[in-house]
Parts: sequence; C-alpha cells; structure tokens
Amino acid sequence: MKENILDVLLYLFEHYFYDDPDAVSDRDSLQSGLIDAGFSPAETTKAFDWLDELARQRPAAHPDAPVDNAVRVYADEELARLDADSRGFLMYLERTGILNPAQRELVVDRAMALNQEDLDVDDLKWVVLMVLFNQPGSEAACAWLECQMFDDEGEALH
Repeated sequence: MKENILDVLLYLFEHYFYDDPDAVSDRDSLQSGLIDAGFSPAETTKAFDWLDELARQRPAAHPDAPVDNAVRVYADEELARLDADSRGFLMYLERTGILNPAQRELVVDRAMALNQEDLDVDDLKWVVLMVLFNQPGSEAACAWLECQMFDDEGEALH
C-alpha cells in the first residue's frame, strides 16, 4: 500500500478524532490500529510527529505573528508545493475570517511538513480542517469548512 502522511492523518481524523476525541486511546494503541489497517510503522510515526508539532503550536498566539493587514509572500519551496488554487483558497479563508493570519501560517507550516510534492486544494482543505479542529475557539470556522467539504450537492452560484 502506497500511503503518505496525509493518508494516515485522514484515517486518524475520520476514525478516531472526529467522532469522539475523548475516546482516543494511547499512542501505542492508535499506532497498532493503524498498522492493522495497513499503514507502515514509518508513516504512522511521521503522522504522530506531525500531530505533536501541531499540538506544540497551539494556541497560535505568538508575539511575532503576522498582523491582519500583512501581505503573505510565499517562499520558492512553498510556491512549488502550494499551487495558485491552494494559495487563493488560503487567501479566501483569511479574507472571510475563517482563518486569522497566525492560523494561516500554521496551515502553511503543517502543509509543508507533509513533504508532499503535489498538494492540491482538497488536501489543503483537510490540513485546514485539522488545524482548526485543534484550535480553541475555532468551532464555528471548523463547522463551516466541514459543510463546504461534505456538501455533496454543492451550492449553485447565481
């Protein structure tokens, strides 16, 4: 099975964290469950490291965090991994108040930490959802994004 860190994270999120985060057992049990589900030990370890770093950066209130009127200039490596649609999506989320600048930076950091060469908008939406899920006070933004992601019919634009 060819999997990456994002596949492991999505599996964890969908099968453990989303429905009942309090029911999450210890890391060893989770890793055993992931290996039983077909994920490699190396990828599960990387996924847990990714989650540990996300938790270390919570809450995203840093004294050197970008201000609301700052313009985000992407580094070459970020430009290579985050296409124009992904960067536009981040800008949209920030302009509509779903993400604040510090959360945007956390999303970019976590997206880059996936070490995935081709990260599309759908993958980025999952990263945003996981970041918001781990940010206290972001319940409404998280719920809005979930509705956007899981709306099968889509809304007609008039």
